[in-house]
Amino acid sequence: MPIRPIALLLAVAVVVTAVIVFVARGAPTGSTGIELGKAAPNITGTTLDGKAFDLASLRGHPVLVNFWGPSCVPCREETPLLATLAARHAADGFVVVGVLADDPVEPARQFAAAYGATWPTVIDPGAVLKAAYHVVGRPQSFYVDRSGIYRDFQIGPVTEADFERKYVAISGG
Repeated sequence: MPIRPIALLLAVAVVVTAVIVFVARGAPTGSTGIELGKAAPNITGTTLDGKAFDLASLRGHPVLVNFWGPSCVPCREETPLLATLAARHAADGFVVVGVLADDPVEPARQFAAAYGATWPTVIDPGAVLKAAYHVVGRPQSFYVDRSGIYRDFQIGPVTEADFERKYVAISGG
């Protein structure tokens, strides 16, 4: 007997829900990856401007790690807000860290220049960082506090209201 469309849709919905719950809760204890309330996976690599980068060097700063790419339409809508938020909270030491996911480098450089994304963006050629953070789509952002602890996340574009609410937890006040 063939699978009915409703049963197939239900099965897909269950799988998608399981993935979202897994990402929201982080990896199970004892496995690799990201887990709320634990140290954020380190990000090391080369930035769009050719500089070495190490997330551990930002201890003491509240950080937003943003997985993006220039072919991502919501990323285009989100980037000007990230620039505004970075400027607004610069005195607190706030840093945005981009991770280029799934797109070539040169269009990303052009995008960053055109949209005022002056923060470091790490290139992720083998999608190693994307896997470590369990990224399910772009944009996806992770809030890391001054101690390097992963506190919250956002699937889809960051909004100003959500950011300001979540920022309190990573900035210490």
